[in-house]
Order: sequence, then structure tokens, then C-alpha cells
Amino acid sequence: MRTSCRTPRLLILLTFLVCVGYTPSTCGLSAEEAKVQKLQAAAQRGTVTAQIELAADYMTGTGVPQDPTLAARWYELAARSGDADAQNQIGHFYQIGFGVPVDLARARSWYQLAASSGSASGKLNLGVVYLSGLGVPKDARFARQLFEEAAERGDGAAAGYLGIMYYFGLAGPVDMAAAERWFERGVKLHDPIAGYNLGSFFSVVPDHAHDVPKAVNLLRGSAQAGYVPSMHSVGLLLVNHPELEKAVNEGLTYVETAAEAGEWRSSVFLGILARDGRVGAVDGKSALLHFEIAVLQGGEEAEHMLHHDLEKLGANLDADERASITSAAKAWYEQHPSAHKFIVKDPNVTKYFPLPSDTAQEGSYSALRVAQQSR
Repeated sequence: MRTSCRTPRLLILLTFLVCVGYTPSTCGLSAEEAKVQKLQAAAQRGTVTAQIELAADYMTGTGVPQDPTLAARWYELAARSGDADAQNQIGHFYQIGFGVPVDLARARSWYQLAASSGSASGKLNLGVVYLSGLGVPKDARFARQLFEEAAERGDGAAAGYLGIMYYFGLAGPVDMAAAERWFERGVKLHDPIAGYNLGSFFSVVPDHAHDVPKAVNLLRGSAQAGYVPSMHSVGLLLVNHPELEKAVNEGLTYVETAAEAGEWRSSVFLGILARDGRVGAVDGKSALLHFEIAVLQGGEEAEHMLHHDLEKLGANLDADERASITSAAKAWYEQHPSAHKFIVKDPNVTKYFPLPSDTAQEGSYSALRVAQQSR
């Protein structure tokens, strides 16, 4: 009897030791490395939440080298398990070619699966597909329906798109009042682009009553959420209305931040301030530096706008001074090479922040701005 009792205990102990022997060692690893190792083990076992978190790490380079291919692999595995957020994300990857070849049919398929699961983001992106005609015939009415469904589920970007659609009459007559209502709803749902567009209504849109303090509040909120075009716009308003600033040089700081993010019009504005001595003494060299940076950022459009200023300011300098400024502009540009529409400083937000779409958020910003400038 005693022997039979001991044997199972011995087997249990041996089994426990074998299991311990196969546990991945985390000795000598940093906390971040140990976390990644545990995530990888859980993801390999098929844990969907681990697959999604690991994919996000590879997408952003958090704790691991950035690897679009591995990010796509893990998102797609999670998507095949039925996770709507992963379906939406891998759909976006196929739309823009991040870690996988561009495949608009597969992108649409994944968006449809996410949307059918009730994902507001899936409905939003599927709406963008039909609004833009990405691999399908354009269908603005169906896009509007999808945006309305997404907005009902609390998606602020979808509300912002509805504002754009009514502003331009993309699925019916132009309706400025409806556009404003949808922008207001987008702001309530914390969409920074809706805040930008509504702020533009109160500051630059000709067919709307202007209210500078209200515009500043809307644009400031959008800028604080990281939307670079709002930083530019609120910066200009605050420089021209310093009585509305909450801190010394708040407006100038916003403009400088936007310029560093690649907004070439902010670089132009900084050059104008230096050229005209609006925030200090007249400084032709500083003006020329900002203008040359703007040309590097904005290309032919910026060069055409600044051609006269570049010639006039450059004529006051000798060859060595001009070469020095050109070199300084190139060095600055090399340190700030990309144009960003969003600056998100919180790493927890950045990790899961959606990749910018070439047809989505950028479209709503540029379309309204172009309309304002053409009137």
C-alpha cells in the first residue's frame, strides 16, 4: 500500500519538474525583453490578446525592432480568430501595403468582416472604401449609411466624414447646417479633425459667421490631441490675437511645433515673422532659413510662393553667407524629414494609434482647406 501511494507522488513531482524545465528562461533579460518573450509564448499558443499586443509592438517598434511583416502576421492570425479590431487593422495594412502587398480586395473583405461584427472602425473604413472608390465603384450613399452607423456607435471620425459629405454635397445637396451639426458631434466624440474643421468654420470659412475665441478653443483642443494642422491654425490665430493666449508665446510654440512636424506653411509663417520683425527685431537671415526649410518641406508649391522672398533676401548676402544658410536648412530638414498629421506623445496611445490613411483623415483636412482657399 505504501509503495502504491508513493509512486503517483513521484510521478507528479517528475511531471512538475519536466514542465518547469520547458518554461522559457527570463534570467538576464530586461523587464521589456521578458515581457516580449512571454507575449511571444502566449501568441504562439493562440492567445488572441497576446497576438494583438505583439502585433502592435512590432508595428510601432515597442520593445522589439519595428517589423511590418511580423506585425501583419500576428494581426492576421488574430483576425482569423474573429477579433474585429484585428480584422480592421489587417484590412488597413492591405489597403496601404504595410507589411503585406497592397490588396484592396482583401482590405475590403477584412473591413466587411469587422463591420459585420459591429466594429465602428470597420464601418468607418468600409465607408472610406466606397466613398473613395478603392477597388469598387464609388457609392457615396452607401458610404454615408456606413458613416452614420459608425457615428451611432460613437466613432467621432465617422461623424467628421458626414460633416465633409454635407459640406461638399457628396451624397445630395450641400447642407452647411448639417455639416456643422456633424462636426459638432465629432467634437463631442473627441475627434480632432472634426475640431479642426469646426474651428475653420468659425475662423476662415467665408459662408459662416466668425467667432475667433470659439475657433481658438476648438483648434486648441484639436492641437492638444496632436493634430498638426490645428497647431498651425491655432498658432496663427494666437499670434494675431495674443490676448487669447493661455501662456506666453503659446501661438509661436504651436507654429514651431507644426513646422517641426513638417507643416511647410508653418515654416513660411515663421519666416514672415522674422522678415517683418513681428516677434522681435527684423532678421533677414532667420527669415531666409525658414523659407528655405519651407521649400524643402513643401516642394514646388512652396518654392513658387516664396520665389520673390528667396531672391530678395538672398541678394543681401554674400555667397558664403547664403551657402551657410542653405546648409543649415538642409541639416534641419534631415533631422525633421517627415510630414506628420498627428503628434501623439503618450506611448500608451501611440502604441494603438491607427496608422494614417492616405484616403481618410488626410482627405478631410485637405479638402476643406482647399475649398476655403479657392473661395
